[in-house]
Amino acid sequence: MDLGKKILIIDDVVDNIQVAMNILKEDNYEFSFADNGEQALAILQEKNSNFDLILLDIMMPGVDGFEVCRQLKDSPRWRDVPIIFLTARVDSDSIAKGFEQGGVDYIIKPFQANELLARVKNHIELYQAKLLLKQQNIDLELKSKYEQVRLLTELEKNQMDMIYMLTELMESTSDETGKHIRRVAELSSFLAKLHPTLTDEDAYTLLHASPMHDIGKITVPHDILHKPGRYTAEEFEIMKSHTTNAYKLLCCSKRKLFQAAAIIAHEHHEKWDGKGYPRQLQGNDIHIYGRIVALADVLDALTHIRCYKKAWTFDEVTDYIQEHRGTQFDPQLIDLFMANIEEFKLIALSS
Repeated sequence: MDLGKKILIIDDVVDNIQVAMNILKEDNYEFSFADNGEQALAILQEKNSNFDLILLDIMMPGVDGFEVCRQLKDSPRWRDVPIIFLTARVDSDSIAKGFEQGGVDYIIKPFQANELLARVKNHIELYQAKLLLKQQNIDLELKSKYEQVRLLTELEKNQMDMIYMLTELMESTSDETGKHIRRVAELSSFLAKLHPTLTDEDAYTLLHASPMHDIGKITVPHDILHKPGRYTAEEFEIMKSHTTNAYKLLCCSKRKLFQAAAIIAHEHHEKWDGKGYPRQLQGNDIHIYGRIVALADVLDALTHIRCYKKAWTFDEVTDYIQEHRGTQFDPQLIDLFMANIEEFKLIALSS
């Protein structure tokens, strides 16, 4: 399959189009452009049009960017193509409306070259990864039993390669480290092995799916993701979107690991008492995978330094976890944690 790098730039200010093209040309993208919404929709309706990403101005006369985005997301042909909004507006209503219409990101004008290059590159890579996932959903019904086994083994290898690629992509844009991801995976898998209703297959699934729990952070603006202080209410709303954005990416695959990763990414910030996000799920309505990774993620994050905090001692973390039994965390999981605390400590404090 040809995974090209074709970009459509839509802006009613021609100078903005030229600036974007000048910045992006160093990565050898192919460009098309339109200076109004009507022209853009006409281009997108052409039989042979094909784009890997759309840069879309919000404020345009006539058909504005929100309406262009809405029409594209109603079209099966363009539904999955990432749309990055170009805007000089940073109010929360505009940002929220952009995400509601189906945009995956936004970039503030005037453009910062490094930010534009990084965001375009990341979203194109994510889109191409999504295409690869779809390509892997092939029909095996007419294959011989031997061929099925061979293909399934190859698909599993491809899934693991894709997981590592997506994880490395996430690491490059956040303060999470490969060690954090590995520890969360090991903590989650170990907790699954202790759980009375889960199987070794569940433990295996968590080991390989949980590394993608924060892949959605790739869609969070750099200045928010790396902010050392507390978030404003608007910034926190943007940060929370990483859960739903990850789900939209991962749920397109029918493969078990990616289905599990979609659930984990979507639900690992839900809380047992219903005060988490993004859907305020409560108790057993939260998938057991989400509940497990929620505990593993907090356990590891608190015991290690971040740009916004110092590392806590393991005893401090243990006190915090116990205090939030039945509010933030599943009580049964906390009981399993406390009954096997030395093993959890070894994993959490491993280098």
